This record gives sequence, structure tokens and C-alpha cells, in this order.
Amino acid sequence: MPDVTIIGAGPAGLFAAYELSKNSSLSVTVVDWGHDIKKRVCPAIKTGICVRCKPCNIMCGLGGAGGMSSGTLNLRHDVGGDLSKITGNVAEAKALVEEVDKLFVKHGAPKNICGTNQKKIEDLSKTAASAGIKFIPIPQRHIGSEYLPNVIASFKRELESRGVNFMLNSKVERIGKKWIEVRGRKIRTKYIIVAPGRAGAEWFATQARNLGIKLAHGPVDIGVRVEVPAHVYEPVVQANYDPKFHIRTRTFGDFVRTFCTNPGGWVMEERYDSYVGVNGHSLLRKKSPNTNFALLVRIELTHPVSNTTAYGSSIAGLATTIGGGRPVLQRLGDLYAGRRSTWERVNGGGVSPTLKSVTPGDISMALPGRIVTDILESMDRLNEVVPGITSNSTLLYAPEVKFYAMKIKVDQNMETNVPNIFVAGDGAGISRGIVTAAATGILAGRGVMAKINGS
Repeated sequence: MPDVTIIGAGPAGLFAAYELSKNSSLSVTVVDWGHDIKKRVCPAIKTGICVRCKPCNIMCGLGGAGGMSSGTLNLRHDVGGDLSKITGNVAEAKALVEEVDKLFVKHGAPKNICGTNQKKIEDLSKTAASAGIKFIPIPQRHIGSEYLPNVIASFKRELESRGVNFMLNSKVERIGKKWIEVRGRKIRTKYIIVAPGRAGAEWFATQARNLGIKLAHGPVDIGVRVEVPAHVYEPVVQANYDPKFHIRTRTFGDFVRTFCTNPGGWVMEERYDSYVGVNGHSLLRKKSPNTNFALLVRIELTHPVSNTTAYGSSIAGLATTIGGGRPVLQRLGDLYAGRRSTWERVNGGGVSPTLKSVTPGDISMALPGRIVTDILESMDRLNEVVPGITSNSTLLYAPEVKFYAMKIKVDQNMETNVPNIFVAGDGAGISRGIVTAAATGILAGRGVMAKINGS
């Protein structure tokens, strides 16, 4: 029987295991539904065609959803969630970011940091402000999709050398108060850290309710992935590799943001249990002729309809239906004109899609009208900062949905109201992104140790 069982081998789970491994007397097991990082092969990355792996190699396995990403580390404590609100002070939050970053560098992340050219940052900030857009400058470390698996594999080797055990290809079916169930077999454990990642957010919401864990539904981000010629976005990424723009739309006053920019990158499919979505990645050395980024609308629901996870899932399900089981692709010019896209129109444009397993169609048939209005207004505003982004041939992929909508209520040690069950990461609504997820994993590991030590 392990002393501590960690559900999820993404950054939150791995960094929780690292923190716990500092105590050599503890037995720690990390369980994940997916494969080891070297076996997480996604043909769509090379071919643009998804073969629908079960579980999805993009979403599940060692390294989590971020394991097959471009590996961009946002080195600010208040990006991807504000860590200082968890720690209680900014100094500790910054120290957590530094600790996470040092471990990534130790295991092979590049030493150079992007986004440090102050002149370009100031110029971009002024241009954005004149368009009514807020630019968020962030020091970033770009690992690259081709090198990130080696970093994760190295981290795993260190954890194993410290005595951490891994149970991969093992889906947790249920969580009890001192046990988990895998393939119909109950595994007893003293402490549980649940770090299910975005792919496990909906599943964990069900488990939490069954256990009586207190939770609240926070906002969900719904939108599209935009793909443009790389040279169009080049002036922006010279200032920040993954630029963050925050926009308030004119019609509805909704909050819209750019997220996960991949210069010279590829769009890829994400497959959940009952629907598909899109994401993006980029390599450090090899480049495509395009750049892609997410454009996401923040959705908040109020009483009596508060389940934003179910809302996001329903939209993703409708988009999957409209796309015949594939993401929907539309030229921006066709969306402006109120007509669906066809392969003839897509192929006749100036941007060749890097993801081929898509269905040309009409995004307005898949996403609510309010979200479509927010997207079009935001694109028009962004065009003032990035001229050419509203070209008719610009491509939009839908849906892109970020499921960190359920927020588990925890104390300062990341422990839930059910004793000895702790949480961390995106799937518990505690973080949004690799660095903050990893930091919350460290905090959960410390929380377990504090409980063991009676402090």
C-alpha cells in the first residue's frame, strides 16, 4: 500500500511527486491513464491527420496535456492563475516559479529566456494600448515539442531514482476516501493527491460530488484557434514568444484573450471521450510557414445555471457534430460573409492548414452567436496591432475549449474538506498552465508532508 497516491502524471502530479520524494521514507505512486512520454506518438503532428488514439496521446500520459505542447514556460507568478493568492504573499509565489523553472532547466530546458527586449515590449504595449488592448509582457522559456519529451523523461528518471513508482496505462475509475479503483481493483492508500489535468476535469467533478468534496464552477474559456502566415505575426513574437493580449469586446463587454501562440507551429487535434477540440504546438528548430494562437472568450454562468464544465462540453459536442467527428475549419472571410467554407475556398486562399483532419464548415453553426461576435470584434481590434491578421484567408479552427472550470475548495495546504485528499493543477481548477500547475503540485506535496508531520 503506497503512502501517497498521485492521480495524474502531468506537471502538477510530477512536481508533487518530486516534493514528496524529498522524504525517502515515503512510498509514492503516480497513476495515469496514458502512456510513457516516449510512447506518446501523435501522427497528426507530422501528417496533420488524427488517427483518434484511445486514450488521446495529446491529452493523456506522462507529462500531461502539456507534454506534447510547445513547452512554453510563462515565468510570472500571476499568469495562469495568481499563485500569491494561494501562498498569501508575492515573494513565496515568485520563489515557487523559480523552483519550477530551475528543475526544468536542470533536466534539459534551454537556458535562454525569451521576452526580455524592453524596447520591443514597450513599443508593442503602446501599440496595443492605442487599440484598447492590454498586452501582458512575460519572460518565457521555450523548450520546443521535439525536446520536451527528453526533459520529461529525464525528470521521470530522477523521480524513479528517488523511489517514486509509476503506474501508467492505468485509468483510475473511482476515488474513495482512502483508496482508488483501477481496472476493478481497489488500491489502498493513506493520502491522495488528485491532479487529473484538463482531460480529467469533468471526470473529477463527478468523483468530487460523490465524495462530498466542496467545489464551485468558475469560468470556462471557449473560442477558436487562429492560423496565419508566420510573417504576419513575426513582429509581435519578436517582442514576446507567446504574446498575451487581453481585450474587452464592445458589444457585450466580454473578456477575450490570446493564448498559446506557436510561431512557425502546427495546429493539432485534442480528443476527449465524446468530442474533439484543437490546440497547437511548435518545435524549437523546425518551423512551418504558419503561426497559430488561441482566441478565447471567458464564460461565467450565474445561478441557477452554474455548471460551466457541462456548458463547455455541450458546445464542444455540438461543434463535433457539425464537423462530423472532426474540428470545424473556416476561412475568416467566409465567416464575415456568413457562408460556410469548402475545401475549394480553403485551398484557394493564402494559408494552407497545418491540421488536415478537419471539416470545412461554418463556425457560427457550432459556437453561440455571442461568442462569434466576441471573436470577430477581437480580431478587428487585433488587426490594429497585427496588420493583416483579418485577411480573408486567415483560418479559424473550432472548438478550442479550456476545461479548468471546476474549482475545488482547498485550505492553505491544498487539502479538500475530505481529510487526506489533496488536489493540484488545471483539472482541479487551481491553475492554468504548465508552471502554475507544477507550482500547485509542489504546494500539495508540502501539504501532505505538513499533515504527516502534524503541522
